[in-house]
Amino acid sequence: MNIHAFISEKVNQAMLAVGAPASYKVQVRQSVKTKFGDYQVNGIMTIAKQLGVPSYQLAEKVISMLNLDGIARKVEIAGPGFINIFLDSQWLATQIAIALASPRLGILQYSPQTIVVDYSSPNVAKEMHVGHLRSTIIGDASARILEFLGHKVIRANHIGDWGTHFGMLIAYLEKVEYDGELEIELSSLNNFYRHAKKNYDIDPNFAKKARNYVVKLQCGDSYCLQMWRKLVNVTIVQNQKIYDRLNLTLSQDNIMGESMYNNMLPDIVTDLKAKGLAVESAGTTLVFLNEFRNKDGKPMGVIIQKKDGAYLYTTTDIACAKYRYETLKADRIIYYIDSRQHQHLLQVWTIVRKAGYIPETVVLEHHMFGMILGKDGKPLKTRAGITVKLNDLLDEALVRARCLIVSKQVNVDLIELERLAQVISIGAIKYAELSKNRMTDYIFNWDDMLSFEGNTAPYIQYAYTRIVSIFKRSTLNQQQLTGNVYLENEQEYFLAVRLLQYEETITTVARYGTPHVLCAYLYNLAVRFSSFYEHCPILNADNDIQYKSRLQLALLTSRTLQQGLNLLGIETVEKM
Repeated sequence: MNIHAFISEKVNQAMLAVGAPASYKVQVRQSVKTKFGDYQVNGIMTIAKQLGVPSYQLAEKVISMLNLDGIARKVEIAGPGFINIFLDSQWLATQIAIALASPRLGILQYSPQTIVVDYSSPNVAKEMHVGHLRSTIIGDASARILEFLGHKVIRANHIGDWGTHFGMLIAYLEKVEYDGELEIELSSLNNFYRHAKKNYDIDPNFAKKARNYVVKLQCGDSYCLQMWRKLVNVTIVQNQKIYDRLNLTLSQDNIMGESMYNNMLPDIVTDLKAKGLAVESAGTTLVFLNEFRNKDGKPMGVIIQKKDGAYLYTTTDIACAKYRYETLKADRIIYYIDSRQHQHLLQVWTIVRKAGYIPETVVLEHHMFGMILGKDGKPLKTRAGITVKLNDLLDEALVRARCLIVSKQVNVDLIELERLAQVISIGAIKYAELSKNRMTDYIFNWDDMLSFEGNTAPYIQYAYTRIVSIFKRSTLNQQQLTGNVYLENEQEYFLAVRLLQYEETITTVARYGTPHVLCAYLYNLAVRFSSFYEHCPILNADNDIQYKSRLQLALLTSRTLQQGLNLLGIETVEKM
């Protein structure tokens, strides 16, 4: 149950009943301190000023109209007009029972939308590096959560498989007389690209040939297409290994690369010209946008086709957005792309709106993110100053996790050790990423992320295994848990409240693309369970009724932790 939405609706009804304007947006928040109840209503003072009445008096009227019978045990006014709501223990216990009886923990599925989630998007012919981590991991968590809530999610891996660099690569492979039948390693392609770029920068003839190959590739030249497919296939196979290793839901079926829209580009340019949005200037086709100004204060000209006939990333992204609405029938399109691309996306969206390709009813969102930094506060790189490859990062995480397990003297065989190291290492990296507000930069720290203390994956995974161990030592299995839940101790009460705030947490993440909110919830839930376990004996409970009641709270906690971590793409184990 979404308690926040439920109480918000009740408060809205009460506000309307006392004369608040229909445009008033209720401000119900989870209380920060327990002395202020479980939920707090803010904003009374603002609306009271508009109505010309004392805020305390308005709060009294709102409470008189607020129907929370059987839901709240107490509703009180604090200060000049804050309303504090304390939930009823029996009502909480009933909701706990409902959640336990549901495979989905009582969470309903919402009216489904078709949502395209654009994430990961590595470039072809280059190995994935640490810079791809945030888009890939945050986007995948978002897709999982949206899907769990009942939406039709279309994962779009918009790989960079088109553009100038392919002209350079094809020209270079031809220069070194590469035999297209030979296998290429992706690591070799990295070296090829560096040499190709060097040749492009210093050799005008090579640069001219490379540009010519770009145009020929866009026009469907058979030789260029053959070489291009070879480069793409090598990259896709290698990237999928990383996706699988990271326990991601991305597959080759989700690839929608830049090349996919190549056939649409001529018609896009023609149509924008016909609509008076695009004009030619010295052979270049541009769209001038009044919404964006250049350094001289004039409307910015966005190029969509160069003099040589080649198209730009902007042109591709216009076609991409058009395709996602017209063909995929998207109601909402979310881009998990670096914050540095924000203006580019806004320009693309402005053009597609003006052209009528996407109506205002379709939501376009850029869920941007910051950078991963080293301890020196600079973008994370190796000691040699090279961007860290993703495979190397995962290898180091595995080694560190393996050493951590051995140091804890965990009694496992070699097979279990490797499995446990894999789960802990991947979970630690993903959680370290997901637990940070995606808008901010953060410092990558191995010691912090692999700690069994604090807001880390190992801490929450271990909390789950503790509950599993309780049931292993219990005289009852999960199917034998019957009877009512009783919240007699304040730790039982606080745990129950937190358990029932799970749905509102997930819906917040789904709306704003903020997985750190779910991480904070799971961490706080694990902390509350620890306090509950310390103050409320389970296996040594005073009586059978209390024993079964507390086991049910433990069971719902374990299921919530496991499901919450799964929505983040993090696995759990039965023993740590």
